[in-house]
Amino acid sequence: MMPWNLLDLDSALRASWAADTCSPDDLARADWQPENPAWGHCDITALIVNDVFGGGLIAGEVHFNEVQHGFHMWNRLPSGIEIDLTREQFRRGQTVTEGRVVERPPGPLRRWDEYLLLRKRVIVHLGYLPEPAV
Repeated sequence: MMPWNLLDLDSALRASWAADTCSPDDLARADWQPENPAWGHCDITALIVNDVFGGGLIAGEVHFNEVQHGFHMWNRLPSGIEIDLTREQFRRGQTVTEGRVVERPPGPLRRWDEYLLLRKRVIVHLGYLPEPAV
């Protein structure tokens, strides 16, 4: 197995995001566009990063015009460093509250099909990913 790093994973994820892996909740707010590929991918992206590097999951509320518009998820690596590979999706003035550590959902996820599709595409780029933590 060839070793790879966070930059490799980030590149593979960015090449793999698409409308068919975007969150339906986010699609209802705005269509997915290739100009903003991270749109609607925070949850399954954070889970794949968690599969690979471990650590914790962080969630914050997304607000727009003082109204909550769902949640945003990112990662805390075992070193304690927080990384957010999808933060740039918020281009219309949305704000994200301070995050809190959340448990990884057990078993198949609410967006299991999209998660597996994104993993499959990332594997095409990287050749391997650790098994999902289900």
